[in-house]
Amino acid sequence: MGARPCIEPEVQLPPSEQSALIEREGLEHLFQELETRGYEVIGPTVRGGAIVYERIHSTGDLPAGCTDEQHGGRYRLKFRDDAALFGYVVGPHTWRRFLYPPVQRLWQAERNGKGFQFHGEEAKPPKQALIGVRSCELHALELQDKIFLAGPYPDPTYQARRNDLFIVAVNCGQAGGTCFCASMKTGPRATSGYDLALTEFANDTPARFLVDAGSELGAEVLSAIPHRAANESDRTAADRLLAETARHMGRSMDTHGMKELLYRNSENPEWDVVASRCLSCGNCTMVCPTCFCTTIEDVTDLSGKHAERQRRWDSCFTVDFSYIHGGSVRASVKSRYRQWMTHKLATWIDQFGAPGCVGCGRCITWCPVGIDLTAELHTIRDTDSTNTATEAEQGFA
Repeated sequence: MGARPCIEPEVQLPPSEQSALIEREGLEHLFQELETRGYEVIGPTVRGGAIVYERIHSTGDLPAGCTDEQHGGRYRLKFRDDAALFGYVVGPHTWRRFLYPPVQRLWQAERNGKGFQFHGEEAKPPKQALIGVRSCELHALELQDKIFLAGPYPDPTYQARRNDLFIVAVNCGQAGGTCFCASMKTGPRATSGYDLALTEFANDTPARFLVDAGSELGAEVLSAIPHRAANESDRTAADRLLAETARHMGRSMDTHGMKELLYRNSENPEWDVVASRCLSCGNCTMVCPTCFCTTIEDVTDLSGKHAERQRRWDSCFTVDFSYIHGGSVRASVKSRYRQWMTHKLATWIDQFGAPGCVGCGRCITWCPVGIDLTAELHTIRDTDSTNTATEAEQGFA
């Protein structure tokens, strides 16, 4: 930008996790600073009637004045009464697509005489800066880190992209119609996992952002853009805004003892009821920020001279996903829905130490028939044959 900064940059920012205040021009400088450092800036923008994540270059690409109306099986964009840049909740895209692409080529081969010449996929991925990551999505990234980076065999694609990631989180100034992050203790405030975190004061004139640095790199970037130190009233205003968001969640989920509840209700009649509505389309798994199921495909061209192996996202709702010699292990819709929900809310805890759900509500919004995960758990709890909480449940929250 050619205009003079509205707030002169300070020479040095105070230690990490200190707060600063920027205006929209400072946010524009943030975009420029990240691109100067070699990052591809990925953020929210409007396309196809939805707010999606893709490459952006300036604040002019952000969904200014837009919000989203979300209910079971329903998503609509609406105009706000202000020009908020982050006045929406979440859309159909998740950040995992930039770390764990929907289609990833593993190798390719060209026919060479009577043999083949194989080529691996070793190109270094671009450095990416993610703008507008919500707290629930930060918790999803934390879960994905456990899946792809923990253990003796980290996923090389995920690891390479994760290593050079810069994250600008945004605290939620409003709750969505299908959000329940407060129940899952994953929001609406970002508490870790970010380089910078923004809280937007959309009603101020001009609009302002409270910025918290969550890493040394974040503090270094913030010190390079126009800002001033935040005061106690700025922080108090942010606290009030986020407390109000937490009070207005569109959904809630009682997580008390849910692992044991689901384990002992594998034959609950509710599974038949929900299966009668479920289309087994897999939408819930495609929009989920934590799902990680994949399949491997080998493809060739028509000439037979070129072949490649690809890894693609898959879904546990497809019949083929559980196919082994002789047939599918989960041939019925009932068994597949039960597998998905029980994995998210019970067996995931045994595998990774936390539920596989972060309360973003996407599975509810983007289900064509509006099946509600929170309502299904509530119904199973109400029809639980024991009708009493066990000692194990009392200790689980």
